[in-house]
Amino acid sequence: MRTAERGVRSRARSLVVFLGVSVLAGALAAGLAIPFAGFAGFATQKAAVSMQNLPQDLETAPLAVRSKMLAADGTWIATLYEQNRVPVPLDQISPIMRRAIVAIEDSRFYEHGALDAQGTLRALIRNRSEGSVQQGGSSITQQYVKMSLIEKADTAEQRKAATAVTYERKLTELRYAVAIEKQFSKDQILEKYLNLANFGDGAFGVQTAAQHYFGVSAAKLTLPQAAMLAGLVKNPTGYDPTNNLKRAKDRRDLVIARMRELNLITAKQAADARKAPVIDFKKIRKVPNGCANSRYPFYCEYAVAKLLDNPALGSTPKEREHYLKTGGLTIRTSLDPRIQAAAQASIKEHAKVSDTAIAAITVVEPGSGLVKGMVQSKPYGKGRNHTYYNLNVEKSYPGGYGGFQNGSTMKAFTIAAAIQQGLPLTYRINSPAQIDLSGRRFKTCSGSTRDPNYRPRNSTRSGNLTMIEAAKASTNTYFLQLSQRTGLCSIATIAANLGMYNAQTQEPLDQVVSMTLGVGYVTPLMLSNAYATFAARGKYCRPTVVTSVQDKSGKPVQTPGIGCRQVLTPAVADGVNRVLSAVMEPGGTGGRLNFGNWDLAGKTGTIQDNLAVWYAGYTPNLAAAAVVADATLPYTNLMYGHTLDGQDISDPTGSGTAGPLWQTAMEKALQGMPLRRFVPPNSKITGGDGKSLPPVSGMSPGEATDTLSRAGYQVVLSGDRVNSPEAEGTVAYTDPRTGDRPPPGSQVTLFLSNGQN
Repeated sequence: MRTAERGVRSRARSLVVFLGVSVLAGALAAGLAIPFAGFAGFATQKAAVSMQNLPQDLETAPLAVRSKMLAADGTWIATLYEQNRVPVPLDQISPIMRRAIVAIEDSRFYEHGALDAQGTLRALIRNRSEGSVQQGGSSITQQYVKMSLIEKADTAEQRKAATAVTYERKLTELRYAVAIEKQFSKDQILEKYLNLANFGDGAFGVQTAAQHYFGVSAAKLTLPQAAMLAGLVKNPTGYDPTNNLKRAKDRRDLVIARMRELNLITAKQAADARKAPVIDFKKIRKVPNGCANSRYPFYCEYAVAKLLDNPALGSTPKEREHYLKTGGLTIRTSLDPRIQAAAQASIKEHAKVSDTAIAAITVVEPGSGLVKGMVQSKPYGKGRNHTYYNLNVEKSYPGGYGGFQNGSTMKAFTIAAAIQQGLPLTYRINSPAQIDLSGRRFKTCSGSTRDPNYRPRNSTRSGNLTMIEAAKASTNTYFLQLSQRTGLCSIATIAANLGMYNAQTQEPLDQVVSMTLGVGYVTPLMLSNAYATFAARGKYCRPTVVTSVQDKSGKPVQTPGIGCRQVLTPAVADGVNRVLSAVMEPGGTGGRLNFGNWDLAGKTGTIQDNLAVWYAGYTPNLAAAAVVADATLPYTNLMYGHTLDGQDISDPTGSGTAGPLWQTAMEKALQGMPLRRFVPPNSKITGGDGKSLPPVSGMSPGEATDTLSRAGYQVVLSGDRVNSPEAEGTVAYTDPRTGDRPPPGSQVTLFLSNGQN
């Protein structure tokens, strides 16, 4: 009897609660503030205060929409998201899907306001009898409010409050739900709900869920498919068919039964739907997330790093990353899949994943700075023979390796400095096999520098060489003397203007005596882009991987884009192109790398002790740099214990080791491109614009010095005596030679005869 009395009292209290909630709903709808303290024994003073302080409108967070990164031709590179979602308007959601979700979640959705009084009474009676909140009774509008508050929560405390099993939270939802119902139509609310809802297994929103589970759009969903998806919303994990197929089927069939009960479908439709398979696991479509799942992970990560530098995406890196993964952005990049494939084919042909040496190639378009390809021999990932390091880019970016010493590829900047100062391509310097530069001063931007014990040697041709001849042979002693005459500051300035700096420290390249033979650490991206400046006749363009960004509405988001400036005169660049094209002529260090009918120019680079070897080269169409190196610390000589393409590296050179990688990549990449030519240098660049050097052979050093000084030249006396028919102690010859036309102010070296013919 007592039990029965308690049941009657409990039902009575529930009825009072229901009436109270009904009154509350009416009051809220009318925008009234009413006291709640003591109401029906469940609304606390805290709830009363919070309800009265709530704003009229719910501020919802923008829907988290996945972003996509595309190649230059529009093909897919990567999808980036926090929640895998693609919103669609209600008219692109099948009617059966709309009926299914309404049937199972709020069958009277189109009949009631923010509160479903019948559903609330049912839930309250159940909850009062159990002594706790066991049943929701929430309308679709209230559920949308709850999901929105969870989506909007930034902290654990906010998320806890949005999901708290309390009447206070339900009243809060109700207040917001009333505002939502005033602001939007029922169809608009349903559209928002279906696009926001979690459908399990990483699928958010009905469009993504339809594509994920069934490989169809939301507009094409069938009855059994719609019923399955509708059943997921209540418990996306528990009813996920990939977790528990039986539970998913039971829930789907419950939705079908409810639709039949409401006469939304016929008995035959219900029976047929229950017989349909819940899911075909072969049709499940996982959307790969992030760069790690991209076809081009290293390139993708570098593009993301550039995006995270863009303040247009947010005021902090954290905000930019969030917007990048939730803003529904369309990111267009410079990557050309055909050129990328060409470079990758070269890696495959000339290197193996198991090699102890690494190989890397970057390809850039002259005149735009667009990075068309970026490849390396070590694949992305963890474990043996894999790496997360991008071997093509600077250390300042996440995953950037930070480059390698660049060797004689630096000579290109010395050539540019010499031409810029008026030295012609015919400029001769006596370049012996070994030269003593110990203590010799080299001018820098801040003064001068010297090496107390420096006696460099040539590994190739020596003699009295022109700039072109010295470049063909990569004669060290020529370029060291040339760099002394130009000064290191001019070389460093030109290199910096072409985007060269230390890729490890981001500091300017060191101005040291041996600068022209290689200095600091540079990357394939950096070097290929610098050489692209020569190809573009002196127009430098910063390397660009992100060409445009659009938000989810299609509006452009500000991006740095292509940025170019003229850093060398076209005439100077033309001269550099002529010198470096000679490198690829027969007899040049790059002569074996010539192909087709293209105008080609390039330069080898070999690091002291063979720690790395380079080949950088270009046509007017494309520029590329290839490196083979030891990428472990401490670096070791490539000749000892290292392999490339599965073979021991016995004689590492820029042309023989890195050169074939460059050649294969460029030859394949240039296929189908228009044939373009370098502009020949003018006669001033080629032969100089000065007067012919006065003849001084046979003169005494003093007489020769006076003669040349009056002609406007700086005179230096060589310490070496040379074989000559001239009398001992008199001038044997000069450097430059008589008949050359060095510009006024140039340095002329006197070589005295030893009297031996």
